Amino acid sequence: MTNTIKAILFLALSYIVTGCSTATLPPATVHQSNTSDVSSYKYLIGAGDAVNIFVWRHPEVSGSFTVRPDGMITTSLVEDIPVSGKTPTELARSIEEILATYLRDPVVTVTVNQFIGPFSEQIRVIGEATEPQSINYIQHMTLLDVMIRVGGLTEFANGNGAVLVRVKNGQQKQYEIYIEDLIKNGEISANVDVLPGDIIVIPETWF
Repeated sequence: MTNTIKAILFLALSYIVTGCSTATLPPATVHQSNTSDVSSYKYLIGAGDAVNIFVWRHPEVSGSFTVRPDGMITTSLVEDIPVSGKTPTELARSIEEILATYLRDPVVTVTVNQFIGPFSEQIRVIGEATEPQSINYIQHMTLLDVMIRVGGLTEFANGNGAVLVRVKNGQQKQYEIYIEDLIKNGEISANVDVLPGDIIVIPETWF
């Protein structure tokens, strides 16, 4: 009797699963970095960053704040101030405009104490890296610097089959990169500049 009940439940569950329609999710939203070349890089504040806001002659509204996951901070005067995606200078000017409603001629300085930055500014390495991870971009960072951070290639990696995905003019473009030539054969010509938002995909070798 128990086996019969189990069989009925299994058939009912199978009917429910097969009866559910499936759909394809749209591709992830593309977020382009503000940095188009190595010489134009400026750090942008992101969720998780610790920012210090100093308001001249107003210590009561100054302080250190952590950027929330929604890209905002809460101060003693204003609950929701959007900060993600701004440079420290841009944020300082924005806060001055907001505080002008409460204070006379506020002068604000913003510094960042903990650097994480928006996802659009991070470099992501996936696949056959020893330690796949997201990396905070540092000015003038190259492919060699990235590979040092992720511990190089695994023994199964096809380093010369890797690609770098970069958003240009709102579209994702793929570029061939030759990681194995760079880090195993010492081909320095294979070293290239990386930019915020780059994704490096390292496939597994077929043999």
